[in-house]
Amino acid sequence: MRLMNPLLALGVCVLGLVAGPARADKISNPTAVLDGLDKITGRIITFEVGINETVQFGTLQVTPRVCYSRPPTDPPRTDGFVQVDEIDENKHEKRIFSGWMFADSPGLNAVEHPIYDVWLIGCKGGTTVIHEAPQRPRRPMQVRPTRPPVRVRSPPRRRRLRSRTRGAPSPRLRPSSRRLCSRLSLRATPRST
Repeated sequence: MRLMNPLLALGVCVLGLVAGPARADKISNPTAVLDGLDKITGRIITFEVGINETVQFGTLQVTPRVCYSRPPTDPPRTDGFVQVDEIDENKHEKRIFSGWMFADSPGLNAVEHPIYDVWLIGCKGGTTVIHEAPQRPRRPMQVRPTRPPVRVRSPPRRRRLRSRTRGAPSPRLRPSSRRLCSRLSLRATPRST
């Protein structure tokens, strides 16, 4: 019985390795649900926008490009790629945000505007399950010239100074060595100029 348990555990581990990693399936949704905050009035407005459609919120134009959610069996994670443009008084558009928004972390979006805040809260109407991320067309590999590896030289080691003659004092003497040198009368005599 004791031999059976380790073999069973080993078999489960091997099956886990053969089965491969679990995939994180995504659901592509046709509608993004966003919240907008007007900081002056303090009002929060919820609006639904179709993918690749634009909605005006104050002086901002919000355009979601994709909105992904997860199947109900996975932990909830909703993310979307959103572009936000600001319209100035001369009717010129200025892109102030283009990037991913995450519904479970609304503080991560980088819409920096003094009057308005916009964040993703969810997606609606999705039935298309994406098993793998879409692959971009591959470019032909470019051959780059290789450089030889750079060798970094270490600093030279300091060598200990040793006197060539026996009994000559070394630059750093211990007190006991000084006594020995004085007994041998090897003291340095002062130079006369």
